[in-house]
Order: sequence, then C-alpha cells, then structure tokens
Amino acid sequence: MAYTTIDDPTLYFSSTIWTGNGSDDRNIVIDGTGMQPDFLWIKSRNDTDNHRLVDSVRGATKHLESDGNGAEQTSSNVKAFTSTGVTLSNNGSVNANSELYVGWSWKESATAGFDIVTYTGNQTARTISHNLGAVPKMMIVKTRSTTGNWGVYHVGLGTANKRLELDGNAAEDTGTSVWNDTDPTSSVFSVGNNDRITNGNGMTYVAYLFADVKGYSKFGSYTGNGNADGPFVYLGFKPRFVMTKRTDNTSDWVLMDSKRNPSNVMDTDLFANGTDEDTTASNYSVDFLSNGWKFRGTSGGKNASGGTYIFMAFAEQPFVTSTGVPATAR
Repeated sequence: MAYTTIDDPTLYFSSTIWTGNGSDDRNIVIDGTGMQPDFLWIKSRNDTDNHRLVDSVRGATKHLESDGNGAEQTSSNVKAFTSTGVTLSNNGSVNANSELYVGWSWKESATAGFDIVTYTGNQTARTISHNLGAVPKMMIVKTRSTTGNWGVYHVGLGTANKRLELDGNAAEDTGTSVWNDTDPTSSVFSVGNNDRITNGNGMTYVAYLFADVKGYSKFGSYTGNGNADGPFVYLGFKPRFVMTKRTDNTSDWVLMDSKRNPSNVMDTDLFANGTDEDTTASNYSVDFLSNGWKFRGTSGGKNASGGTYIFMAFAEQPFVTSTGVPATAR
C-alpha cells in the first residue's frame, strides 16, 4: 500500500492529560476534541501505579501492564470506549482524586499503519496474517493467558534474530525462536517456537503492529554522541510522542510527549518498563522541532557516546502536507 501524508495526525493518534476526580463513569474526551481509540495506554504521572494498556479487540475491560510480565487482567479501570474517548472508573490507576494522568491513543487503521492482531499459539514456527498492507517496522507482542515477557521486533535492530523486551531494560537479545529469524512482510509476520513470548502452545496473544506513514509515524535508529549538542533525528514531522530504547546496553524505554512537555527544552519522561512518576532531569533534555527532534542532554538512557538506540515516533503535525505546502503555512 502506498501511503500518502496524513495532514491531521489527531485523527489517528493523540496524547491526552487529565486530573483524576475520583468519580465513577468519568468520560474523558481524547485530546479535547474527541477520537474513538482502538488502543489506549494510560500512566499516572505523580504516583507509582502500573501502566494500563487496553484495546478494542480484546475489550476495554481487559488490560495488560507494560512494566510487568503478568497475564491479561479483567478490571473496570477502563469501562468502555466511546465515540470521543473513554469511560473510566474511580480506580487509582486511571482516575484517583487529584492524581495526574497521561493517555496515548491510537486508531486502528491501515491508512495510519496500525493493526491489532490476536492469535493462539501452537509452539510450531509459522506465519500469522495481518492487515497493514505494508511491512511492519515495529511489532509488540504479549501473551494474554499466562505470564510472559513482552516481545519487541524493530527494524532498527537490523535483523529478525534480535528482539527486545518492553517490560525490561536489557540490551537486545539474539535468537531464532521468537521471530523465527524471518522479517515480516506486507501480509504476514513470523513466530518461532518460543513458549514464553510469541508462540506457546494453547496460549493467547495480542500483537500491535506499526508501519511508517509519511508525515505521521516513523520507526528507526540513531547513534548517541554523549554531547549536550546531541544528534538530530529527522522525522519529516513535528513529534507529539517519541519512545526510545538503547539496544547495546541496559536502558529504560523512555516515553516523551508534548502534552506533558508543551515547550522546549523538554526534560520530563516516563518509562514503559517501570512504574516511576514523571521524572525530570536536565541530562534527558530534548527539543521537539518542526521536522524531528534534537538531543540536548547527555544521559546514557538517550544519548550515550556511541550508544545505539531505536525509536518510535508519532506526529503532532507533518512538516509538509499532502499538497506540498509546509504545515506551518496552513
């Protein structure tokens, strides 16, 4: 599928912040304007609650936690998806009185390069169909029915015999049992016989698949320089959300977004593999720019000299629209 530039990224991805009020049946309008999400990732910003990941395929009341390897849980944290957002309970992980939250929301759409796939494992190497119509650049897979680490495939790792784990800080691992040493195609992805991450016999799984879309999303890699005048990462859009991970050494999965950091320099992060509150540190500083982002800090978690990193990024606005007009000129 040949994707064109998405002129309005908020149709498919948004970051939303809110303050909890402790009430049941709390309706949250995504990004203030409304979007019916298919994948929602919530984290408390000022408490050490677990992350909550829910989607429309498994159902709003079924959640997973990116900071742990536990099985899927049934809860009323998120009660329902609505045409403009979500309905929340008064659970402390999503809506405690006076607690601060952020939610990242994705719309499942081939146009936006995002697909949600569920399947049952058989512990035999095989392919599984998807509906992206493009080659996935990143895949995040989790067993639902039992404990098991989150498996991450990323184009920036260079080969399908490497993988990362979203719930941990370990460097990349090498082996053929997770992705069967086979890169995904525009119609299928491959799993090996790994019974802990991608294909245990009789175990149920969910897979989140992402592709590059011009002006909207990008998945790639960069090398740090350990300098406050850090590397610039070109995206072709102004980012709204970026997640990075060092691959050659232990490092957290760093979550950045322009809702929690509305202006440069941006130095407040969350970590996908941890329950930490918003963490502010000058050596983690970055600038979100009209066509990418630039590092201003020297932390090894983002910019170690010679360190190798992968990233996923989603747009606030494209650098150039589908008509060839700079977005800032609209």
